[in-house]
This record gives sequence, C-alpha cells and structure tokens, in this order.
Amino acid sequence: MQTFKLMATCAAGIEAVTATELKQLGYQVEVRNGMVLFTGTVADIIKTNLWLRTADRIKIIVGEFEAQTFDDLFEGTKALPWERLIPMDGQFPVAGRSKKSLLHSVPDVQAITKKAIATKLATFYHRRTRLPETGGLYPLEVRIVKNHVVELLDTTGPSLFKRGYRIAKGEAPLKENMAAALVLLTNWHPETMPFLDPMCGSGTIPIEAAMIARNIAPGSKRSFAFEAWDWISPDLVATARTEAQAAVKEQGALQIQASDVNGEMINHAKVNAEAMGLLHDIQFKQLAVQDFHTDERDGVVVTNPPYGQRLGDQAAATKLYQALGIVFRPLTSWSKYFLTSDLNFEVAYGERATKRRKLYNGQIRTDYFQYWGNNR
Repeated sequence: MQTFKLMATCAAGIEAVTATELKQLGYQVEVRNGMVLFTGTVADIIKTNLWLRTADRIKIIVGEFEAQTFDDLFEGTKALPWERLIPMDGQFPVAGRSKKSLLHSVPDVQAITKKAIATKLATFYHRRTRLPETGGLYPLEVRIVKNHVVELLDTTGPSLFKRGYRIAKGEAPLKENMAAALVLLTNWHPETMPFLDPMCGSGTIPIEAAMIARNIAPGSKRSFAFEAWDWISPDLVATARTEAQAAVKEQGALQIQASDVNGEMINHAKVNAEAMGLLHDIQFKQLAVQDFHTDERDGVVVTNPPYGQRLGDQAAATKLYQALGIVFRPLTSWSKYFLTSDLNFEVAYGERATKRRKLYNGQIRTDYFQYWGNNR
C-alpha cells in the first residue's frame, strides 16, 4: 500500500497539542511552525481527518524541490507524480504563497504550477485539448519559502474545525479546534472532575469537552474532500466511520456545566449540543458570572471571556475580569483557564497566572492564562 508524506496544519501555538494527538493515534511526528509532519497510508488519511481535534487540514506532500526561476518551478512541478493523484477530469485549483523567495509573485507562481501540472496530466492521459476539470475536487497548494518549494494536495476540504454541529452562532465564536485545544491543555479528567464554562456563548467549549469525554470522533458528522476521489475506497471510509462510532463511550454521567448571562446564547448552545447528540451531557443555565457558586471541589474552568476588542469597551472587559477573580480565586482546588487578548488580564483578575501560553485565535494574538489548583 502506498505511503504518503503527510502534513497536519494547525494554529500557531498548538503544534505540540496536535503532535500529542498524532502520537496517541500511533504516529511518529516532526513538529514545525504551524504544522506537524508524519507518514501514512490512505487509511491514515481517513483516520486522521476523522479523529484530529486540533488540526486544520491534512495535506499530502506531493513533492519538494528548490526553485530560483520559473523554469525551475515548471520543471520541478512537472516531474512530480500528479497522474497518481489526479484523474483526467479532476478539478485542481492551485493556491499559493511565497515568502523570502526570488519567485515572489504569487499569481505567477500559481499559474506556472497549474500549467506544469496540466502539461504532465495531458501527456499522461493523451489529451490534445484542454483537460475538462469537471470531476472531483483536488485542492492544491504551492508554498515557497527561501526558494524551497513544497507542493501539497489538501485531503480535507473545508477546515477540520467545521464539525457540522454549530448550527446556531453568536458573535465572535471560538473555532471548534481551538476550543478542543483549550480543553486538551488542561488537567481535566472527565470521569471524576466537574467542568465549567461560565461564559459559554454558543457552547463550543463545553461541546468539545463532552466530545472528548465521550470519545466522539470530531469528523464523524461531516464529509471530506478525499471522499470524492476515485483512488480512495468508499468501503475503507465506511469501515473507519463504523469503527469511530463503535469507539464512543456512552456509559457514565458527565459533570459539564455551561452558563452565560445571555439567554439567547444559551438557546443557541442547546441547539448546537443537540446537533451533536450531547444535550443530555451538558447542564446549560442562564447565569451571570457574579452569581455562580459551587460546593464542588477539584473542578476545571475553561472559558473565552469577551475582551476589549470584542466588547468594544475596555472598561467593561476589566470589570468582567474583576468579577471572574472575585468568583474563582477562592476556588483553590479548581484549575482555571482563561483565553483573552488582554495582556492586563492578570491585574484585573487579581492574581498572577501559574502559566501563560501564547495562542492565535484566528488572526488575534491571545494568551491562555492558566491558574493551576491544588488538584493537579
């Protein structure tokens, strides 16, 4: 069976989380900025698309070479085995990026790459006219960094954060794969510890927590680009989906609480949880942060509080962080995790974080302020 060089792309700052996921799935990995490299077969392409919670996409590295001229780019591209991947009628749009390279015009890089692939395929399929491109979609990407070219085939399609359950959305929703990363960066043990998101918005963090606790494959309710490819067996895909369904842990009660001051957002969150079949696992409640209290011990709080950029009012954000401190600082047995772009969060909260981790929520640089309880 053919083995591919594969790339799991991910947000800056969570490469180690994605790498850990891949290791747990049985792969040897190489971590780079914004990506984790590994090798695998068609079965592994299917498996990692289904199971990776924190990645954006799984891409095949078709080939790599050096290019300082457009002739170098054309010949290097044409030499790669495109005929093994793209059928005669395949659609193959080419995206591109270039950084610190002589070939700095991205439109030209894309056009030359496209022409080289078309030339290779036309020769292989004995076509004298233009390729039809009426079949399945094979999204390609050419990356050039310091004159080093990497050419990629995207197996995923729409990003892996699109799980398929977020039917109802609020303002500035957190991407599902980032929410999963926030949960995986904690010390939460679902079997024994309560979990809380006190500003849950449309429910992404608690839903991702419940999916982790129930061992639900994050890609189980969506489709992928590779499913339209004639060299990937539908039976193999069906088997992987069946195995994922069989791996779900249905037994045992979960202690997941989710609250928000906005009742409409709670309704959105319930709709989304129901879409994933998890409404019974999460206790949703309309509640202001200031009104939260608990007698539970050894819990975990994970939340993405609104920050000044989102609230449009820095004073309101500061007041909210002060309220968080008043409510959660006394819960010394709990571990608390807050994602915000406000670097003055610790001052308003009233306590220095045990650890800070820089993450990117979309294009916004944020910090993950971690307050470890004595339950660690």
